[in-house]
Amino acid sequence: MPSPNPLALAILAALVAVPAAASEAPLDDAAELDRTVVVGSREKALETAGSAHYVGPEELAAFDYSDAQRVLRQVPGVYLVDEEGFGLRPNIGIRGSGTDRNSRITVMEDGVLIAPAAYAAPAAYYFPTMQRMTAVEVRKGSASIRSGPRTTGGVVNFVSTAIPDRPLAGKAQVLFGADSTLQGHGWAGGTLDNGLGWLLETVQQATDGYKRLDGGGDTGYDLQDWRVRLGWSSTDPSAPRQRIELKLGRTDQDSDETYLGLTDADFRADPKRRYAASALDNITTEHEQAELRHGIVLGDSVDLSTTVYRHEFSRAWYKLQDVTGGSLSAILADPAQFQTQFGWLTGQDSPDNALRIRNNNRDYRQEGVQSVLGWSFGGDVGHLLEVGVRWHRDFEDRFQQDDRYRMQDGRLVLTQAGAPGSQENRKVSARALALYVQDEIRFGDFILTPGVRHERIDLERLDWALDDPGRSGGTVRVIRDRVDQTIPGVGLTWQASPSWSLFASVHKGFNPPAPGSSAAAEESVNTEAGVRFDRGPLFAELIGFDNDYDNLVGTCTASTGGNCNIGDQFDGGKARVRGVEARMEVTGNAGGAIEVPFQANYTFTDASFRTSFSSGFGEWGTVSRGDALPYLPEHMFHAAAGLRGARWSGFLGVAYIDDMRTRPGQGPVAPTQATDSAWVWDLNAAWQVARGLELYTRIENLTDREYIVSRRPSGARPGLPRTALVGLRYSY
Repeated sequence: MPSPNPLALAILAALVAVPAAASEAPLDDAAELDRTVVVGSREKALETAGSAHYVGPEELAAFDYSDAQRVLRQVPGVYLVDEEGFGLRPNIGIRGSGTDRNSRITVMEDGVLIAPAAYAAPAAYYFPTMQRMTAVEVRKGSASIRSGPRTTGGVVNFVSTAIPDRPLAGKAQVLFGADSTLQGHGWAGGTLDNGLGWLLETVQQATDGYKRLDGGGDTGYDLQDWRVRLGWSSTDPSAPRQRIELKLGRTDQDSDETYLGLTDADFRADPKRRYAASALDNITTEHEQAELRHGIVLGDSVDLSTTVYRHEFSRAWYKLQDVTGGSLSAILADPAQFQTQFGWLTGQDSPDNALRIRNNNRDYRQEGVQSVLGWSFGGDVGHLLEVGVRWHRDFEDRFQQDDRYRMQDGRLVLTQAGAPGSQENRKVSARALALYVQDEIRFGDFILTPGVRHERIDLERLDWALDDPGRSGGTVRVIRDRVDQTIPGVGLTWQASPSWSLFASVHKGFNPPAPGSSAAAEESVNTEAGVRFDRGPLFAELIGFDNDYDNLVGTCTASTGGNCNIGDQFDGGKARVRGVEARMEVTGNAGGAIEVPFQANYTFTDASFRTSFSSGFGEWGTVSRGDALPYLPEHMFHAAAGLRGARWSGFLGVAYIDDMRTRPGQGPVAPTQATDSAWVWDLNAAWQVARGLELYTRIENLTDREYIVSRRPSGARPGLPRTALVGLRYSY
């Protein structure tokens, strides 16, 4: 495992060394370009005709998580399947959309699609670094007009650190923990009187990992994230208000992670164990980001926001694929039947070529331009009309090979190297033009929000011969498809009183097919209705939702352990996901200046197939009408309470993680086809030891609960064990 970058640590130290006197006032949130937000603020969320959540800087600071999945547990209706415990590659779903690699929802950073190839290959092996974020926005069915292309669930938008609006400000923090764990984050920036602004930011993380590999070795990761922002805002009051900004970034990750889990017996004996056959499993990734933004306000009623973006991503995940052609999940599910193969997994000597390790080598690129025009007009009936357009293209290039090994004395020995491109040699690409029109109409106590979105997508898949690494012999297969889809929707909010509001919305859900897919497009009708109460320190919300799928689609990926051709799609027919979301927030007072914030949320979900079928998609298999969908919990609960004084704070949070079926079914669940339920407690405490300087600690999984979070792709996988971190945070 690479050690933390010394240059990065030096920069963090330099940021801390900047005099605190440079800025005496607390840092204000810098305004983002008007039309790039998904929610915008807590106040805007209260007006939305649907479920909308804004997790702002104060809420994020309460626990200061580095794992986005732990942050998203604060939002009802968001489903999460953990993988390695660190949140490096989250699996997020919304209202039954499916969770695998976030490929069924729209994920953005600062209003820009952030999956490596959001149209052609949306499975996100890159994810924004949580420590850089100052807010998280989640919008569900009502997001389908402004955000796409995947609208069956909703959208998650991560808002990154903005250029501060004062001459000089910044923050630096460093956390240390067991297993040589380091988490560092620092930024500095400012805006001059002439409107020129800048921001330099870095996140540095490293750990040896909490799992224990048979025979020894690291099971952790190293991450380095850099961002630079340069901006200019107009200062002449007689000229149109405008802003231009350039954001450049790079993220490198080196992770000794595996898809190989444990048998149930071995998990109960030691959930931190890793088998010897996973010793060489490793993923390295590189992500580069470039975005240019411009926003201008023309008069009192028209504004225009435009963003040009280009992202490049490459990954090579070298990981165990199978044992003499046998499925890893099958071996771990029945080690007695596959006693010989299981012995090789755990370090017993094997013959040559018994273990196959695949180099999942892929390159991605996406680029585009998006623009939104806002026009406010009207009198007693006010309108805020938005017209948006996005031109986008992306691709995924797979150039993979398999290497063969034998196990000898508990170590993997290479016996046959595969030629580059000999396992997979193909490229899939997409070009898309998306248009939307939405009008926010205000009359009396009502807000009516009709809108329509249209996506035109051209998909292409090119396959080359597996013995043609130079791709000089021409393609052996070319598949082209075009998708035209119109997505309507409407929402209504009624402000019944200063404290009470009611709302409802109906929107069409859509997920485009993959290039060359034989499955039909995924379509649904998403309905929600709810009531909100907001008075002083008390806020409460209750929402009912119903996502009615005309055709549910499953996609074979390595992360699902599907035992099918990676990228193939399967029709799941009709399905229905319905449920209830509830949340409450209240801020009390314990006397004097001590605040007592409390928030809780609960989600109930009823999700089932409405047709019977047999599928080659391993996560489904044979399905009967009424079977529950896999990897969807029936109950989810999260609560957090805190005490906040003038110089100290403490927060205690708990998440109830319900057990989930790992295969469709009805009635009692077999223990080997379910995850574990668990109450997981987290604690955060901070104490201001000097002006701008805090000593703080974060303990995740306070009670050290051992539980199975997933059985995909291969075997039982543990949640993060008790992890304690302590460090310093300095703001100026």
